[in-house]
Amino acid sequence: MSKEEDETDWKAAKACFDNLKSKTPRPPKPKHAVTIAVSSRTLFDMVSERKLYEEEGIEKYVAHQIEHESDPLAPGAAFPFVKAVMNVNSRLRELYPDSEELFDVVLMTNNHAQVGVRLINSINHHGLHIERFCMTGGQSPIGYLKAYMTNIYLSKDAEKVTEAIQEGIAAATMFTQASQNELSDTQLRVAFDGDAVLFSDESEIIVKKGGLDVFFEHEKKFENTPLAQGPLKCFLEALGKLQRKFYAKNERLNCPIRTYLVTARSAASSGARVLKTLRSWGLEIDEALFLAGAPKGPLLQKIKPHIYFDDQMFHIEGAKEMGTISAHVPYGIGQKYNKGKLIEVPAKE
Repeated sequence: MSKEEDETDWKAAKACFDNLKSKTPRPPKPKHAVTIAVSSRTLFDMVSERKLYEEEGIEKYVAHQIEHESDPLAPGAAFPFVKAVMNVNSRLRELYPDSEELFDVVLMTNNHAQVGVRLINSINHHGLHIERFCMTGGQSPIGYLKAYMTNIYLSKDAEKVTEAIQEGIAAATMFTQASQNELSDTQLRVAFDGDAVLFSDESEIIVKKGGLDVFFEHEKKFENTPLAQGPLKCFLEALGKLQRKFYAKNERLNCPIRTYLVTARSAASSGARVLKTLRSWGLEIDEALFLAGAPKGPLLQKIKPHIYFDDQMFHIEGAKEMGTISAHVPYGIGQKYNKGKLIEVPAKE
């Protein structure tokens, strides 16, 4: 082969590589991104693999994953949410080609590195753009969340979620819904409960200890005093930051992110303090729905969120039964109650 032919082949190969590189979006720098850390069991359906691990141990589990690494895993509870945030990224890149203010999804798992090939193959099979992995080989990944500058952590492990919240990181335990609702493929919809999710549990403490009449009187008295922030306030703030990028391009009515407040509070008797608190934080919510104690499930079925956050399992169960992807936030006094009744904890001997 002549020198000229050699140089021509090299230039062709380089052009092919550059073209491929340009089509593969580079992950944003963590300091600019809204980082979502998601466990492998939450992103993918790994129920049978988990059963194998629990019944036959780690060696059989890893061997199974290696044997089936060419078989893509099916979508799990967080998959529609992750897919939706990636659609938002596509819209952001159209408007801001050089911006790094994007969602960044990190796969945060205590799986061993040998399992990584199947996870990578599954991610590529489903067309997900996930470049950052953290595989901790059986150790808890919670210690790495701050290093990855995590805005929210989603897992199926309630203990790890509780640990993350105690470390000051927004987190929730995800559940698979009983049936599948058809979700929007053009708009990310995120629904939040209010007390003990966006806000602290101070008002819930008053309800539990003094009853509704005392609560209504308290909320009226402190209507102009903002509530303290709850564990997911920072995530709503991060969503708002990305929403404003669309507003700046006159895309408010066509924004691919929509947020909802779905609260058991009554509007007339206790709603003003909630709305004034959001205003004092400089945050917007697209829709505020005050249910005055009515079940949340039917309304959530209408909204069809990609994820719904609540601190009470009673509401999570109701939402799941009606097809809503739900995530439990284990925070506040509500964890001591079930359907309004105090859970009796056996005294330690």
